[in-house]
Amino acid sequence: MFNQAPYSCRVEWGIRGAREAAERGDIIIIVDVLSFSSTVISALRQGAIIYPYPPNLDGKSFAEKVGAEYILGRAEAAKLGKPTLSPVSFKKEHYNKKYVLSSLNGAFCTWIASKVPALLIGSLLNASSVSSVANQLRLQSNANITVVPCGEQWNDVREHENSLRPSIEDYLGAGAVLSYLEGEKSPEAEACMGAFQNAKEKITELIWDCGSGRELRQKGFEDDVSHCSRLNVYETVPLLNNDHFVLAIDKL
Repeated sequence: MFNQAPYSCRVEWGIRGAREAAERGDIIIIVDVLSFSSTVISALRQGAIIYPYPPNLDGKSFAEKVGAEYILGRAEAAKLGKPTLSPVSFKKEHYNKKYVLSSLNGAFCTWIASKVPALLIGSLLNASSVSSVANQLRLQSNANITVVPCGEQWNDVREHENSLRPSIEDYLGAGAVLSYLEGEKSPEAEACMGAFQNAKEKITELIWDCGSGRELRQKGFEDDVSHCSRLNVYETVPLLNNDHFVLAIDKL
């Protein structure tokens, strides 16, 4: 049976990986570089309050229930000047305002894995800081840590095919987080960390020109790609607190 025991630091892909890590009771770090994780980090840095919600449920009704605004798609929100899944869309004027954010990958993985000792949001933007928080939480709880690169979803899935599309930006983001974690790494985690260390000096160029980066740039969101590919520029670490994110430093 596949597992990464007895190692304390592990890496698992996507929704299935998030679910299994949650069932084990691990500390989980969700990594969705383009763009859920980067957006949550950027939003909390501006003081916004983010509620993650799966896209297959009625997010608008949930938003009404918690007194939040339901975040629209990038193109629609851009026309109205509203914040969206684009991390650069969050500004100072969004301080202390509530938003419900859905996405096929990061938000879904967060929702699946919500019942854990601690769920953190990591990205290239805060790799060192999120690992520092996870290291402290591990000492407090003695739980293992699983880093979950979320990946993307294929648009035209055929019968008998898996919809997960592994993405290098999430793999490199997960490797960045793992490189700062304390504890023995599984072979899978070591390989992921090695990929980041090999790519570290050219990570901006790689993410700019990877499939997901080109996809966003072709839609006119070049600023998102540039923003999300920066390493360790923020100390903001989102921690899931029941149904929304708070700053982890306030809970330690």
